Amino acid sequence: MKLLEGKTALITGGARGIGRAISLEFARQGAHVAFSDLHYDEAAKALEQEITAMGAKAKAYASDAGNFDAGEDLVNQVVSDFGSIDILVNNAGITKDTLLMRMTEEMWDDVIRINLKSAFNLVKAAQKYMLKQRSGSIVNMSSIVGLGGNAGQANYAASKAGMIAFTKSIAQELGARNIRANAIAPGFIETEMTARLPEDVKKEWAEKIPLKRPGTPEDVAQMAVFLASDMSSYVTGQVFTVCGGMNK
Repeated sequence: MKLLEGKTALITGGARGIGRAISLEFARQGAHVAFSDLHYDEAAKALEQEITAMGAKAKAYASDAGNFDAGEDLVNQVVSDFGSIDILVNNAGITKDTLLMRMTEEMWDDVIRINLKSAFNLVKAAQKYMLKQRSGSIVNMSSIVGLGGNAGQANYAASKAGMIAFTKSIAQELGARNIRANAIAPGFIETEMTARLPEDVKKEWAEKIPLKRPGTPEDVAQMAVFLASDMSSYVTGQVFTVCGGMNK
C-alpha cells in the first residue's frame, strides 16, 4: 500500500519548484492532488496532466493564497471536488530581497502576505473540515533563514520565522482532534528562484554545506511525504531542516 493512499492533499504554490515536486511525490504515494497557483497557466496545466497520467486524481486551481476570501473559496472548492481534505501543504511563497535601508513598505507587506498570511488563510479554512473528521496533517514551508536570519532578507526571514511560531501554536490547539502541524525548513534548494543567482554565489553557498551540494526539490518532497503520512502519526509541532547540514 502506498503511503498516502486515498488521502486528499492541497498544496499551495504547487505548480513550480518545491511545490511541484511535492505534488508529484504525493501522487506517486497514492494521494489525490489538488494544487493551486496564482494563475492557471501552462505549467499548472502540464502538471495536472502529468499527475493524471500517473493514474491519480488531480486538479489545478487559480487562487491568490494571500487573500482570505480566496483561500476559503479554494478549500471549499477542493472539498466539493474531492470530498475531503486530509493534508494541507502551505508552500506558496515569494522573495523580494534587499537591504532594510532600501526595503519599501510594499516589499515588506507583499512577502508577509504571501508567505505567512496565506498559511493563516488556508489553515483557518481547512480546520473546520479536519476538526469534523478528527484527522489531518498540516505541513508549513519555512526556511533555515527563518531560524537564523539572513542579511538582505529581513522580510523573508520574518515571514519564515513567523511560520514556525504559527506551526507550533496550531499544533497545540489542534492536537486534541488528531490534527498534526509541522514545518519544513529547507536550505539552499535548486529551484527556478535560486537558478537566477550568479554561478559564483551558488558555488559559495554550496561550499558552506557539509554535503557539498545544493538540495533538490525532491529532497524536500520526501520529507513532506513523511510528515503527511501515518508514519509521523506521533509527530507534531516540530521543525525539520532539509539543508545538507547547513544549519548548525
